[in-house]
Amino acid sequence: MDGTFNENDLSRVVEADRAHIWHHLIQHKPFESTDPRIIVEGKGIHVWDQKGKEHLDCVSGGVWTVNVGYGRERIAKAVYNQLVKMNYFAGSAGSIPGAMFAERLIAKMPGLSRVYYMNSGSEANEKAFKMVRQIAHKRYGGKKHKILYRDRDYHGTTIGCLSAGGQDERNAQYGPFAPGFVRVPHCLEYRRHEQDGAPVENYGEWAADQIEEVILREGPETVGALCLEPVTAGGGVITPPEGYWQRVQEICKKYDILLHIDEVVCGVGRTGTWFGYQQYGIQPDMVTMAKGVASGYAAIACLVTTEEVFDMFKDDASDPMNYFRDISTFGGCTAGPAAALENLAIIEEENLLDNTNAMGARLMDNLAALADKHAVIGDVRGKGLFCGAELVKDRETREAVDEALVQKVVADCMGQGVIIGATNRSVPGKNNTLCFSPALIATADNIDQMTDAVDQALTRVFG
Repeated sequence: MDGTFNENDLSRVVEADRAHIWHHLIQHKPFESTDPRIIVEGKGIHVWDQKGKEHLDCVSGGVWTVNVGYGRERIAKAVYNQLVKMNYFAGSAGSIPGAMFAERLIAKMPGLSRVYYMNSGSEANEKAFKMVRQIAHKRYGGKKHKILYRDRDYHGTTIGCLSAGGQDERNAQYGPFAPGFVRVPHCLEYRRHEQDGAPVENYGEWAADQIEEVILREGPETVGALCLEPVTAGGGVITPPEGYWQRVQEICKKYDILLHIDEVVCGVGRTGTWFGYQQYGIQPDMVTMAKGVASGYAAIACLVTTEEVFDMFKDDASDPMNYFRDISTFGGCTAGPAAALENLAIIEEENLLDNTNAMGARLMDNLAALADKHAVIGDVRGKGLFCGAELVKDRETREAVDEALVQKVVADCMGQGVIIGATNRSVPGKNNTLCFSPALIATADNIDQMTDAVDQALTRVFG
């Protein structure tokens, strides 16, 4: 890899992009005078842009996806071989890679047994919401249909998922939303001073008890499911406090509420276990996943359920409406599970869960050292290779720094050839967390380069 490219061909690509591509999450007005960024090539944990500049990618493809790194020929070859043999058939029939990956996946998820395929995390969460609603009609006369979601959590881009979205700036201008979705408070201990009555001790249990208060207010007989991220991602990399998840599980069991864990970001190794919920010893009823399932080599998402949930849609009744009447067109594409099988094998063979834990510990240590040096870092938190550093104007008041300054830190790192992330246009007044989620193959040198870049950026932006 020498980072050189054909300039004439790439100039045409840039102009075609400028003229015809509608990019995600980007204001396009600046492209009238500057070039859009084109990522041309990737290898390992590095990517190269159209100018030949090399970058250390510390966000796994920009949105926490490329868990095993770039340039994995064995995944590409597995996808090619599968597509030549059998590329697609509707999900009403099975496929060899679909069956084999489901078997391998379920082996990593004790207590769960069924896999429903689709092609995106948003779609996976929509399917889960539909299941909850259909169960409400089948078993509870339609009454137990409400879905609880948490402040600062994010579950996708569709109107249904935005209805369950706890990030008001992402939701802005897209309402009105679907009824029957109810918000519960966040569990960010660093911000407990903003929650009336939050204790200094046992905050985790207190935060979970706030969910029970919402359930009692709405009426337990109306609440069908609770949808939560194991670690809140785009809302600020929020790791739940001690005692939180155990109490949440107790509450769900007490009121016969399905526990739906959104693992779209945390799933398949990101936190150092196969799934984020496994860090906390809980047993969900439904788990959704997408990004890391095939590390971006093919589109695939999964909704995994217990056999008990599956059985609610399996009966011998004469009513033809009793089964889950849903389809995902590209859930029938075989590229996804073919890629996912190789992705899983790579994580196992290269012991990437162990590496994630080791490099995650190094990253947290490095961030803690930066916090000792830079007063602007108010809090450091994370799990595995999924970490955040919250920036504040004052450690006593914990007032958040302006989002524009956070983005200056991100831009400075980019100028150094290091791509990091940050909360942006998500939580009003609280888009102040730097986000770090390198591929699970990250080395100690990669981690040190990343935090060295942040050190220099913080010095330049804040002094």
